Amino acid sequence: MTLLQFGLLVVAGYFAGLVGFVTGLASLVSYPALLAIGIPPVAANVTNTVALVAVGVGATTNASSEIAKDRKVLYRLVGVSAAGGLVGALILLAAPDGSFETIVPFLVAFAAVAVLMQPQIRKLSGSGDFPVLYPIALFFVAIYGGYFGAGAGVIFLALALICTSDSMWRASILKSFFLGIANLVAAIIFSFSGDVDWLAALALALGAFPGGYSGPPVVKVIPPKVLRIVVGLCGLGLAVWLLLK
Repeated sequence: MTLLQFGLLVVAGYFAGLVGFVTGLASLVSYPALLAIGIPPVAANVTNTVALVAVGVGATTNASSEIAKDRKVLYRLVGVSAAGGLVGALILLAAPDGSFETIVPFLVAFAAVAVLMQPQIRKLSGSGDFPVLYPIALFFVAIYGGYFGAGAGVIFLALALICTSDSMWRASILKSFFLGIANLVAAIIFSFSGDVDWLAALALALGAFPGGYSGPPVVKVIPPKVLRIVVGLCGLGLAVWLLLK
């Protein structure tokens, strides 16, 4: 890797961290950047997962007081996220290439539409919480996050906004935290696979940490309705890109 490529990955990592926190689409920036410098798809996928742990760390560092609320529920959901990340990582390493990716665009599109329609869906559901459905669905989102991850943030935001009464602000913070846990567990598994490009992961992580750290203040000043629409439209765009690539 040249010094220029390293620097480009640092810059891509920063925007992946910021975009990832704001919209849940970090991999839309970081994954193509890894492919652009010549890293093969599977290696780019696992390297991306390892590097994006830094987004969750950065965001958590800047929003720890918000995350610490309701610790009993938090600890249970951390376990769910970790278990999902573990399963996702094992599926990626064991399953044939592309075995899951065919349905990913449809999952992301469904989540994007759910984000856009969240007020109407919440109204139809009686605006109640779903304490049983939420952790079960989070487990499957974490599996996807550990397996591939592109659009996982959009899927989690749709889940949180529909199954809980959390604000867009809190849902965004928990999204980075729980998916960061899933990524961390998957990264530990991937570190033994021999596929991680550690220099590329370092470069992305150096940018992703300050990018994730910058995310909470940005989301706090964006009107929730505007943010919801942006996330939904970007998610639909990602779904189309994944379908056509």
